[in-house]
Amino acid sequence: MKEIFKNKKLLLIVLVALTLGGVLGWMVKPSSGHQETEAAVHNHDEGNEVWTCSMHPQIRQSEPGQCPICGMDLIPASTKRSSASSNPLIHEMTPEAVAMANIHTSRVTGVSPEGELFLTGKVKADERQLASVTAKFPGRIEQLFVNFTGQVVRTGERLATIYSPELVTAQKELLEAASTKETYPELYTAAREKLRLWKLNENQIDEIEKTGKVRDQFDVLADKSGIVTQRNISVGDYVNTGSVLFDIVDLNRVWIMIDAYESDLPFVKIGDEVNFTAAGIPGETFKAKITYIDPVINSSTRAASVRAEASNSNGELRPEMFINARVRTTLRKGQSSLAITRTALLWSGKRSIVYVKVPDTEFPTYEMREITIGPRMGEMWLVEAGLEAGEEIVTNGVFAIDAAAQLSGNYSMLMRPETKTMEVPQEFRQQMTAIADAYFPVKNALVKDDFQEARSGLLEVENALAKVEMRNLKGKAHDHWMALKEQLAGAVTMMKGAKDLEALRQHFAMLSESILEVTESFGLEKDKVYKDFCPMAFDNKGAFWLSESEEILNPYYGEAMLSCGEVKETYLKGQKVFEEGGPAKQAASGHNH
Repeated sequence: MKEIFKNKKLLLIVLVALTLGGVLGWMVKPSSGHQETEAAVHNHDEGNEVWTCSMHPQIRQSEPGQCPICGMDLIPASTKRSSASSNPLIHEMTPEAVAMANIHTSRVTGVSPEGELFLTGKVKADERQLASVTAKFPGRIEQLFVNFTGQVVRTGERLATIYSPELVTAQKELLEAASTKETYPELYTAAREKLRLWKLNENQIDEIEKTGKVRDQFDVLADKSGIVTQRNISVGDYVNTGSVLFDIVDLNRVWIMIDAYESDLPFVKIGDEVNFTAAGIPGETFKAKITYIDPVINSSTRAASVRAEASNSNGELRPEMFINARVRTTLRKGQSSLAITRTALLWSGKRSIVYVKVPDTEFPTYEMREITIGPRMGEMWLVEAGLEAGEEIVTNGVFAIDAAAQLSGNYSMLMRPETKTMEVPQEFRQQMTAIADAYFPVKNALVKDDFQEARSGLLEVENALAKVEMRNLKGKAHDHWMALKEQLAGAVTMMKGAKDLEALRQHFAMLSESILEVTESFGLEKDKVYKDFCPMAFDNKGAFWLSESEEILNPYYGEAMLSCGEVKETYLKGQKVFEEGGPAKQAASGHNH
């Protein structure tokens, strides 16, 4: 009986212990599990953390260390990116960062037709005012009155004295001929002419004949006033007839030689007034007038010399002085009237960078945009391609955005993506534009569900293809066009063989893909075209097309679902397309039904 009681008591103790253990285990388990979860998350975050170099942001490593290029310690770089900034050309910032960087934006607007062009150049001596004093007869330099270069001389001033045995002989011949001039007038005339050819004037010849004395030394006189730039003789030198004794230049008028680049030349014309300053004459502005524009471009500097003439009566302007010139300009017909302030530009040549503010975003977001600039007019740069009037660009703080984009691993001025658009002659782009212009009526006919009109429009596409000349295409561009031409011709052929509208639209998708590839690879001479996409075409596989208008007009469904689609990209005239989509990407219009 006692054993049974003891066994029951032991069993009760075991059950109580198990119950208490279960309760304690249940109470402890959530905390332990939470810690494990936190540790897992922490380890996951550590595994995804990216370390980069502040000087070389292209270095991206999964753990801390030193930069393999410069040896600096790596710093953590954020890999989090919102959906708005998934494009590596777009950089998103916090409002606090924008305020600290003092970022300001402004709208792209037109520019006044009048402005100023800033150019550089040098002061040069007027070549028409250069003169050389030469020996009129042979002899020996007996005396010099001009002993150094830079000396100012006046017309008729003595420069040197020459002893000439030949001249002594010629004078004796004159005196002998004068005594027999009644008998031999021809000899007398010839003797006077000989002295005259040696540049003795009539008064000097008459004096010799009147006094009967032979002079053994004659003075060398300055032919014009100016500054001696070169002295080629010394006392005792023997010179021949025609030897250059001195070089003299008159600096009362000077040339202002300005370098004008190819893009500047359309703004410069003969007769324009130039205002310029010289570094050596602070606080003074001079005026000149353009008299000549060199018709040949220097192959090394890619600039043409523009010559202006300026008065220099007080001699302040010295040859080889550097000058900064301003030329008042007027826009010519056909030139871009869009301009941006110079502070908005990250200048790297004709193709430079600006940051465009992306509209309708939760946080301040800026898109890196490569643009083509023209000449500078005052504090503005003309924009040839890449921007539209009304777009908002960063005008202050652009370097801060570019640096932040570079550190975060996005594209920047120093790390640009590869461009898909190739450099081709403008004539070839015009031929590509003709193909696109023939393509649009075919597309519009499909929008209207007009089978016959779409078929007939293919003839114009064929004609445009046949007129393309490839004589100026080389290398990769030539090979790429040959492949595209074959694709375009094949798509047109299949469309011509289509028996119904559905088959025509199937082959139109192939034609559209090729037209889009032409647009991205070579560019079109059209201000703006659009890459549209219908996600429901061909059993939800989707299809693209090129449109000349922003309005969605679906060629794959026509009237059945006319507005189904969205704008994927906008291509601007003259703007490069990047491999990742490029700066032509604009805000999509949204998917409509």
